[in-house]
Formats: sequence, structure tokens, C-alpha cells
Amino acid sequence: MSQFGINIMFVGGSFLIYILIAIWARAGSTKDFYVAGGGVHPITNGMAIGADWMSAASFISMAGLIAASGYGASTYLMGWTGGYVLLAMLLAPYLRKFGKFTVPEFIGDRFYSKNARLVAVICLIVASLTYVIGQMAGAGVAFSRFLEVDSTTGLIIAAVVIFIYSVLGGMKGITYTQVAQYCVLIIAYTIPAVFISMQLTGNPIPALGLFSTHIDSGMPILDKLNQIITDVGFNEYTADIDNKLNMVLFTLTLMIGTAGLPHVIIRFFTVPKVADARWSAGWALVFIALLYLTAPAVASMARLNLMTTIYPDGTAAEPIEYDNRPQWVKEWEVTGLIKFVDKNEDGRIQLYNDAPSFQAEADARGWKGNELDVNRDILVLANPEIANLPGWVIGLIAAGGLAAALSTAAGLLLAISSAISHDLIKGSINPGITEKGELLAARISMAITIVVATYLGANPPGFAAQVVALAFGIAAASLFPTLMMGIFSKRVNNTGAIAGMLCGLAFTLTYIFVYKGWLFIPGTANLADTPANWVFGISPLSIGAIGALVNFAVAFAVSNATEEPPVEIQELVESVRYPRGAAQAQDH
Repeated sequence: MSQFGINIMFVGGSFLIYILIAIWARAGSTKDFYVAGGGVHPITNGMAIGADWMSAASFISMAGLIAASGYGASTYLMGWTGGYVLLAMLLAPYLRKFGKFTVPEFIGDRFYSKNARLVAVICLIVASLTYVIGQMAGAGVAFSRFLEVDSTTGLIIAAVVIFIYSVLGGMKGITYTQVAQYCVLIIAYTIPAVFISMQLTGNPIPALGLFSTHIDSGMPILDKLNQIITDVGFNEYTADIDNKLNMVLFTLTLMIGTAGLPHVIIRFFTVPKVADARWSAGWALVFIALLYLTAPAVASMARLNLMTTIYPDGTAAEPIEYDNRPQWVKEWEVTGLIKFVDKNEDGRIQLYNDAPSFQAEADARGWKGNELDVNRDILVLANPEIANLPGWVIGLIAAGGLAAALSTAAGLLLAISSAISHDLIKGSINPGITEKGELLAARISMAITIVVATYLGANPPGFAAQVVALAFGIAAASLFPTLMMGIFSKRVNNTGAIAGMLCGLAFTLTYIFVYKGWLFIPGTANLADTPANWVFGISPLSIGAIGALVNFAVAFAVSNATEEPPVEIQELVESVRYPRGAAQAQDH
């Protein structure tokens, strides 16, 4: 069977499973659609959270980012994982005890204001829509290679599949679909990693193989990687980070952004009891760790495999001839995600860092610029091909990459549609809408959101992990502080909460748009997104932590200058924070 046929079998088979599950778990009520009926087991929920969380950014882009940036990109792992600790300790059990369907509904009731609920809807939509751009872009990358179509066609196929199982099943269908998707993506990620680790180091455990000896050279694998990339002008893979302030702020942004992401938070509303919310977070960390412990090894080995493909003798002296490039390069060139330009017309591929610091060495070798442009989002997907693994492994990782992108996209789309139908339409525009009408509104709003997300996914403002990091910054600056103040402060009132959310969101979006383009439209950026232009060395990806401080400061200042919340609201905060009344919450 051809590789295309194998890919179709794995991808088509997994899609069929997802759609059958959606039909089996079809939502029949708004409670089914929003919170899966509220009866999901913590282990099942933890696995669904894992799939919801391990998006295209985690599966496709994170290892590619680490491969390109080395040790410095480990902040992604620390920030994303640390966020679940915050969720388990500070948010999940209290929000579950409150017993609502959505994040804006909690904010609207806690701050006794329809306007607060409306602002929360805006923050949720902006953060979630930014996040889903990255997922759709990742799905397009995967489809363009494994189904041998262009990325736009891939996006359309992904949108159709998401439409079928998300609109049909709602949260109930998505939950059980995500359990299946987790199984697919974790198998797809770990099996190729085991093969490649065995191939390069002889160790079947990738996380340990990362610190093992490279079989061909007899050197520690990280030393070998450092040697070959420094030979062509790149920094050492294990080099430390110079800008510690930016690193700390970026890690903090990812942590509090994780804890403020609405599509993750709503998963804690699906369990029967308050205690189950904590257990769900714990199980989610276990399931996520299986991938996150493997990702650094996959990244390092992918980078080494790429470099030894271009420089077969292990040094920069003799790059490979373009006519002798391996088949995997030819296949990915068709997608446009690998591009070669023979700048010095010597018929060989020069892959190097053409920064000024390496210019003299490049001139001495007769090199006229880096000739190979490799989209970093392809490294995980291409790794099995680079390592000449069997065709079924390539088909498996195709199914896994698509499962990762689609599972998170579905969760995000549900969060957006729930905010529109439940919080905007039912909460503000038409409070008397019937349950049937609300369910129809939710499905229509999800369909419209899918169309918008598909369009934006065709023109993303960066590679998948970067776009996702921007979404985390927006959630960190707008929703997380408001949720924290809503749970732990009796003094913050509706005026303060609204002012805090608006200021945090406006500050963060403005900083991001200055460097990434207004509304992410290409060509509209005011400044180049380079460290030299960043204010105090803070990148747009790290600004969410500062935006959160702005939110907290404005909210407390405005609240202290205005009236205290009503007594019943202060008592509500007490009842959410402390154990009394927890038994009743189990029935929500």
C-alpha cells in the first residue's frame, strides 16, 4: 500500500470514530451541550482535558519550537504545566462549587452585573479565537502533507470534521471524542519517539535517551547536537537565556494564561462533585506529563536528524547536493513548508545561521546566505520520515497531529458558542429564550465561529505555538485576575472588575498589535517584532503577565474608590471559598 493510502486509512479511520462517538453522545439538552450533563468521571475528564490541552501547539509546534530554540524554549513546558497547578489549587474547585455553565456566567453573577458578564464574553471570544487560529493553522500543516492537499483545502476539511462532531454532540460529544483523541495522539507521539530514540541512542525511553550517547559518534547526544549546529553559526542548543526578565514574565504569562483559559475551565463544570474538579486536574497532569516528558527528546532528536540529513558527514564541510536530497525533503517541498533557493549556485544545500556574527566564516566558505527554509511546525510530523521509519508510523503520527489540532479546536469553539448563546443571547438579548432555541443558537454560533476561525487560520500571525502564546497572554491579562478577585476578594465590586478587564485587555492587545499587526492583519505592525524594539526587553508573548498586573491594580483602585459590593455578594464569596454548603453544590 502506498504511503498516501496508509495515511488515508489512519486519518479516515480516526475521523470515523470521532463522528460515531458524536452521534452516540448526541446532546439532547443545554446541560448536555454545555457541561456534558455534569456527570463525567474525573479520570475520563482528566483524559479529555489532556486532549483539550495538548493542542496543535503541543503536538505539532512545541517540539519544533524547542528544536529551533533549544533550552530557552523550555519555558513553554514550565509555564503550561505550572498553570494546571494553579488551576487545581486556586480556581477549579471553587468555580465548580459555584455551579454555573460558563466563565462569563460566574463573572456576571459574582459581580452582580450584566455588563461584567458581557465584558467577560468579549475577553473570552478574543482569547479563544486567537487560540483557535493556531489550531486551524496546525491542522492545515498536517493535512497539507499527509493528505497531499494544499493548506487551504486542509483547513476546509478540518473545519468540516469539527463542524460535524462539535455541532452535533456539544460538550457531551466532545468529551468522549476527546478521550478517543487523547489515546490516538499519545500513541502517535510516543511510538515514533521510541523508534527514533532507539535508532539514535539505543535507549527505548526517549526522556532518558536525551541524556544518552549518540551511537554513530560515541558522544553524548546533546554534545553532538551542540557541535554540529555551532559549526554552522547557531548558538549552542543548551545555551542559557540572556534575558531573564522576559523568561520569567513569559513563564508567568503561560501559567496564569493556562489557569484563565475558558475552554479548559469549563471542563471542570462537567464533573459531579467539587472534589472531582481537583481530581480531574490531577489526572490531567498525569496524562499531559506523558507527552511533555517526551517532547524535549523528540525536539532534540529531530534537530539532530535534520542537521545530519543536510551534513551527512557530521560537519559543515560538505553539505548534501540538492539533487541527492532525501525523499522526505521532496515530499515536504510540495507543500511549500520547505523551500530551497540555491543562492551561490553550487548545487548544494547550505543550512546555517546567516547572522552578521557568522558572516566572515560564510564568506570564507563561499556561502551567499541560508538556502533552506524549514517551517518549524513540520519537524514532529516529518521526524518519522527523516528517520526512515515504517509507513504505518507516519500514518499514525498524521492521525495524532490532526487529533491534537481538532480536539482543542472543538473545545475552543464550544467555549465561544456557549458564551454567545448562553451568556450573550440568553443572558442579555433574550432572557426568555426556550431551551430548544438556546441549543439552536449555540449550534448556529458554533458554525459561524468555525467559518471565521478557518479564514483566520489561513493567515495566522505566526507559527502555531506563537499564536497560542498570544492567546495565553490575552487570557492572563483579562480573565484570570477577574476570576481570582471574584473568588478571593469580597471588596472588588462590579465597577472595579469591569474596569480591570477592559484595561488589562486593552493594554495587552495594544502591545501585541504594535508588533504583530492590528487585528493580526499582515503588514499593519508598527514595529518589527525583534528584541531591539521590545520595551524593557519584554516580548509580545510575555506581556500578558504585565497586563494581569494592570488588571489587578485598576480593579482594586476603582473598587476602593466606589461602593462595597452588596452584603449578599460578600456572603456568596464566603460560601464559595469555605467548605460550608459544599454538599449542596454536589447536586448542581
